[in-house]
Amino acid sequence: MSGLIVDLFAGPGGWSEGIRRHLGLADVGLEWDAAACQTRAAAGHATIQCDIAAYPTEPFRGRVTGLIASPPCQAWSRAGKRLALSDQPIVHQAVHDLSRGRDTRAALLAACKDERSLLAAEPLRWLHDLRPDWAVLEEVPDVLPLWKQYAEILRSWGYSVWSGVLNAADYGVPQTRQRAILIASGTRTVSAPPPTHTKNPMGDDLFGESLRGWVTMAEALGWGATDRVSPTVTAGGGKTGGPEPFPTQARQALLDAQERGAWVLRSRRDSPKWVAQHGARENRRADEPAPTFTGEAHRWAWARPATTVMSTNRIAPSGHRDRSPQGESRFASPDTVRITVAEAAILQSFPADYPWQGTKTKQFEQVGNAVPPLLAAHIVAAATGLVVPARAAERAA
Repeated sequence: MSGLIVDLFAGPGGWSEGIRRHLGLADVGLEWDAAACQTRAAAGHATIQCDIAAYPTEPFRGRVTGLIASPPCQAWSRAGKRLALSDQPIVHQAVHDLSRGRDTRAALLAACKDERSLLAAEPLRWLHDLRPDWAVLEEVPDVLPLWKQYAEILRSWGYSVWSGVLNAADYGVPQTRQRAILIASGTRTVSAPPPTHTKNPMGDDLFGESLRGWVTMAEALGWGATDRVSPTVTAGGGKTGGPEPFPTQARQALLDAQERGAWVLRSRRDSPKWVAQHGARENRRADEPAPTFTGEAHRWAWARPATTVMSTNRIAPSGHRDRSPQGESRFASPDTVRITVAEAAILQSFPADYPWQGTKTKQFEQVGNAVPPLLAAHIVAAATGLVVPARAAERAA
């Protein structure tokens, strides 16, 4: 496949890693965040660090085959303040204007309650100017009405378009992450990528093909019935390797829980305050896929079902903060062990050795905000007609 693939809001490389690893493609990522750019560079993905809203499309005219875009979701996500929901009419107006070659972004931005809201209209500027052969867009489910507007515009330009909500777990990602997706092509008829996995496997379908059940966290992490958690896991975002970072009591409690198959992944959303506000818990057993990671993945931990995850900033029962000799926080509860960046990344379908850069907080933020590479590959395959190898969904040895 000739021509450039441009990846807007490229982050640490979810799309890039997915299409390189599973489809043999490469893109040029445009990204603002310094840590994400460093991660992309370490992973070997071409990157331009820039403000995408200010970057000109002219250098890419006539050279682009595909366009990928995942605008920042914080302003739309249910995990945030969702100020962009009140900005929706403004964003729709920006998309309408850009589709007609009128750039009214500066005036409309002044009326937005969240300046990030208007970034969701940015891909339309690039689509209008570049007219790539194909394009794929990704965002949180609340952005689907905007993608429907994009779809109407793209169809009027001669593209075949599909838009809807996909669950990453249906494509072999060990996480039930739902995202609003748009797939468009000017050269072929497109539809949703066919799922490779299902929540309730029922044997062969009408065509004699069977779908595997969702990939669980235990499967993805290689935890068997008697396996142990890696001794290189650290508490509170500390460095991996070296001496065992946990108190003996905490380590043994976790191992005992694992042997009983009782370990769960829990987050701050499992707190009584969260349940009172939202009426739902987010904890998952390790024999299930992970819930959706956000930029606060560092708050997740493996725990016994009866325990509550406590922040490393909480006061220990003894009335003081429990510190290791290296100065890193330990958990007040002996029954919880903080998830690592590598584990969180694997549950996003990144390779275990992906070279995350920046502070631990920034690394977790990148993991949570990234598009799962395996989901990305299936979406681009649907746009291009390429095929994701069946082995892509299997856990690497």
